[in-house]
Amino acid sequence: MPIPNQDTSEIKEKILSIFKTRGPSLPVHIARETRLSTLFSSAFLSELISEQKIKISNMKVGNSPLYFIPGQESMLENFSQHLRSKEKEAFILLKEKKFLKDKEQNPAIRVALRQIRDFAIPFKRNDEIFWRYFIVPESEFKIEKPKIKPTKPLQPPIPKKQILSTIPKKINEQIPSQKKIKPKEKSEFVKEIIELLTRENIEILEEKTIKKREFVAKIKINSNIGKLNFLLIAKDKKSITDNDITLAFHQAQLEKNPVFLISKGEINKKAKESLQKYSGLIKFRKL
Repeated sequence: MPIPNQDTSEIKEKILSIFKTRGPSLPVHIARETRLSTLFSSAFLSELISEQKIKISNMKVGNSPLYFIPGQESMLENFSQHLRSKEKEAFILLKEKKFLKDKEQNPAIRVALRQIRDFAIPFKRNDEIFWRYFIVPESEFKIEKPKIKPTKPLQPPIPKKQILSTIPKKINEQIPSQKKIKPKEKSEFVKEIIELLTRENIEILEEKTIKKREFVAKIKINSNIGKLNFLLIAKDKKSITDNDITLAFHQAQLEKNPVFLISKGEINKKAKESLQKYSGLIKFRKL
């Protein structure tokens, strides 16, 4: 236990020197090295995080995340054996390939990539999501251009009158006129969300995804400090899970806008913890 009148700045400096020697560490390691209780060492670690002198990992060893000083990110690789099965598979694949195209991966790997946030960094190219291994610079990314097949020489266009003259009169009369394609009807859920936005004077800037039970759009919300842009994600689900919050967090990063998440469902316990963690980027509202 620390001496009551002990200078806290000295303790913090000692903790920082431990990180410089040990690299990424758990609170129990800091408690042992400083001879503090786990409670006190955790409190000092929280203060150092708020002062931006140390960082915290998304990966957990046992039930605790790792703490480290800026510049030690690459040392987190030493703890990759603590990843779960699918997460480790995604980690090995991304490390080997350096870059992965999101939509080309199977669903399990796509979810795992969103869980290993210490190692998988998302970015967008041509409105598509890609992932890069965290120590590989984005500047190394290159999109492979599709091979262009040699084209045959163009034939001179056949006059329209000549084409019509080759069609028998009766067949020509039976050709139906092209029907206009009607816009897809919005589901009752999507209509309900749009009505809610209209009632609250929330402006829809762009409709991005319209499905029966999901609606994603860029919106503008009035606030005390002016109009703010948000990414609206509305889901017609019975329960909001941790995976829903994680996906919303990554969409917030990609779109560079906070997320306004709306759902008819309740948030489960694990999702509430994630929502609290990302409270600065995700705002939730239950219908």
